[in-house]
Amino acid sequence: MTKANMPTLTLEDRIMLIQNGDETLRNKIIHIYQPFIKKVISKVCNRFIDHSMDEFSIGLFAFNEAINQYKTGQGSKFLTFADMVIRRRIIDFIRKEARQSKNIYLDQAEIEDDSQQDESYLEQKAALEYFEEKQQIEERIEQIEAYKVLLKQYGISFKSLSKHCPKHIDARENAKVIANILVSNEQLSQYLQEKKQLPIKELLQFVSCSRKTIERNRKYIIALSLIYLGQFHALQPYVEPESL
Repeated sequence: MTKANMPTLTLEDRIMLIQNGDETLRNKIIHIYQPFIKKVISKVCNRFIDHSMDEFSIGLFAFNEAINQYKTGQGSKFLTFADMVIRRRIIDFIRKEARQSKNIYLDQAEIEDDSQQDESYLEQKAALEYFEEKQQIEERIEQIEAYKVLLKQYGISFKSLSKHCPKHIDARENAKVIANILVSNEQLSQYLQEKKQLPIKELLQFVSCSRKTIERNRKYIIALSLIYLGQFHALQPYVEPESL
């Protein structure tokens, strides 16, 4: 194969090379994607960010963290995953700064009016809560889109999934427990991701329900499993079994 015919490596391929020890490539990727990092931070903070700010340093660390934690087959591209990690770290920083600001207000109680301090802190708290709610909505929308793409690889659409959702609460909760068993078992989860099929025969060794029950709820169990395997954290609260 000539050099011209060699397949071009995707960013996700390069991330895998970095995870396997290519530190030179790591430094190169981090340098190349600094504009992306600043763009994400600026969007979160709603202001211009330059290299001298603490937020930028936090963003760099978060991007590097995303490189270490990213897994192929999780349902999202690397930059989507990195965007989410950077947002979370910046939000944590903002939250920490807000708490520190509260302490500063309390230390200045002798020179400032108490009511003004309380009002200032409450305004910050309300603004932060609004900001976090907005970010959670955006994150949920992004993950829903990535989840939709992943489901398509298994021949499942949201429309077909709604038809195959168990009608009884007990059946739904049982399916959720089965999904948790599958994702906690490396061999079972690997089979699902490689074959794009549910390992029914193997699952029967770990569950008390019948083969017919698993087959009837096959699409629903796969969909639940992919939420965990794809690390769709914003969607997990909607599928946690009540018994857990």
